[in-house]
Amino acid sequence: MKNSRQTPQHSIFRFAIPLALVSAMAVSTNAQAEEDASAYRETQLGLYVTAAEAYDLIQQEDDALLIDVRDPIEIKFTGFAEPTDIHVPWVLADRSQFDADAQTWPISRNNDFDAQIRSALEEHGAEEDTPIIVMCRSGATRSAPAADAITEMGFSQVYSVSDGFEGGKLAEGDSEGVRARNGWRNSDLPWSYSVDPDVAWHAED
Repeated sequence: MKNSRQTPQHSIFRFAIPLALVSAMAVSTNAQAEEDASAYRETQLGLYVTAAEAYDLIQQEDDALLIDVRDPIEIKFTGFAEPTDIHVPWVLADRSQFDADAQTWPISRNNDFDAQIRSALEEHGAEEDTPIIVMCRSGATRSAPAADAITEMGFSQVYSVSDGFEGGKLAEGDSEGVRARNGWRNSDLPWSYSVDPDVAWHAED
């Protein structure tokens, strides 16, 4: 259940983040951070919010919907934004394989994403102008393409969370490489390791 709403005091956030600015925001000596910055792409609508602005928008707009597009195992170990309305992964780790060279499980597109998102939006009564906020880990590789997919379904107010749930990595210090800068989890916004069973995604047979 979402927190109580507040009376709108600001207009809905609409601004485009140039690719160069996104890269500057992601400055880090860590190679993965550089990969994230270069992988980021602007959405068709050009609508972006930070995690803090996303929370404000949720408070201001009673019908706003927050969508998490991260892998379920990722959420289990890093946490979940409490106001999340919908959880449908954009990509999934293939647990049936293991890439020994990369030392990880290969990632593949969730082929059922469009159908699952459409169904969830219909269940929530989403209309063409419903504010829809899409969030992944850092806003670099999943929220933008997922937002575009939702836009192509006919929705006109689809936002990508530019700093995601975990935010950016620290560039120096004892915690260098740790995602402890910005993002939902680092912005004093409501989150938990517990996932609402009614929101949690599950693979369909």
